[in-house]
Amino acid sequence: MWPTLTALLGLAVLVGLGHWQIERKRWKEDLIATIAARVHQDPAPLPATAGAGAKRDLDYLHVSIIGRFHHDKERYLYAPTAGNPGWHVYTPLELPWQRVVWVNRGWVPDARKAPETRPQGQIQGEVEVRGLVRGEARPDLFTAHNDRVHNVWYWPDVPAMTASAFAGGRLAADPLPIVIEADAQPEPPGGLPRGGVTRLELPNRHLEYALTWYGLALALGGVYLALAVSRLRAAA
Repeated sequence: MWPTLTALLGLAVLVGLGHWQIERKRWKEDLIATIAARVHQDPAPLPATAGAGAKRDLDYLHVSIIGRFHHDKERYLYAPTAGNPGWHVYTPLELPWQRVVWVNRGWVPDARKAPETRPQGQIQGEVEVRGLVRGEARPDLFTAHNDRVHNVWYWPDVPAMTASAFAGGRLAADPLPIVIEADAQPEPPGGLPRGGVTRLELPNRHLEYALTWYGLALALGGVYLALAVSRLRAAA
């Protein structure tokens, strides 16, 4: 009885995991199709719903927004490339209605992290920003903790970045719960920060994972049948 119950439980778990991966495959394919459709659209005004909470239906929208950068409030997210340490420069953009949205302006090498090393790119006055909307990020178990004191960030914690940048000022409260990841073009004067850092190619190996779980289920079934046959023969 116990081998039978254990085998049935194992089969249920393995088949369930296979079905879950098939569902994940469909979800990933829909997301990839959404990204492909949205990133090539002409930029549109940021939807009003962005201020009420960034839902999944805003992700990867190509938008245009006008505001004024606070370059003295830059925040730096650690983003090394192969053999080249660097940072993503997050800059708060003050909107005409006196709210802040954070813009990932792009990548700079470690040697050009300090704003004074790239003064041409510190655009003053009212600017138009074009880029892709990304919802609020969430760290996983392997993400390092952000260091607010030394301005070293490993994931874009929008409320924390805003609070540390404006320290209780009028713009500290109620930032838009999204990030705009700036387009690669047009380049800022001097070429830095280098935009277009949004990850657009998503891995989709869920069919492979599903087949692995189903294969393990078949293997478990084969082991159980072999055990059952051997015991029946022994009993005979």
